[in-house]
Amino acid sequence: MLPEQSATATQENAIAYAMKNFAAYNFWANTTLINWLRTKPASLMDAEVPSSFPTIRRTLIHILQTQQYWFSVISKTEFQPFDTEATTEAAFQGLLDHSATVATYIKEMTEEDLQDKTLVTSPWFECNFNNFEYLIQFVNHGTYHRGQVITIGRNLDLTDAPMTDYNYYNIYGKA
Repeated sequence: MLPEQSATATQENAIAYAMKNFAAYNFWANTTLINWLRTKPASLMDAEVPSSFPTIRRTLIHILQTQQYWFSVISKTEFQPFDTEATTEAAFQGLLDHSATVATYIKEMTEEDLQDKTLVTSPWFECNFNNFEYLIQFVNHGTYHRGQVITIGRNLDLTDAPMTDYNYYNIYGKA
């Protein structure tokens, strides 16, 4: 079930409205994709095809781990990555549960929370961006890899993938 739709843009600033809507979209898109995948043969979730991640299951785990990382930045909590060897069903449920947690958390954030900057120092980069930019990063990243899941599926003769575009969510997904 989707978290309640956020307030309208007239009741809060545009960035806060957009980020709350974007987090709800992310949950809806992941739910839509996983509901579709659950109708397919389980064996196809670990069928290998040439891609940046060779299976659907591995791609979903990557989406989840990246989402967990950037959410830990926003929520200022310790990053605890999801098990890369988890079963397909555990990966499905993990992504759904975490996406719901993110949507609920972001919905409760204030405009100030979303605009606050958070310093990230890692072995590869350092940045000090607004929290909303980290949210854009991981939702955009998830969108990119959901597209890869669809392409992997097409290579496995799964041709009935659902529409998960942001505009489709805004028109049909909120209802």
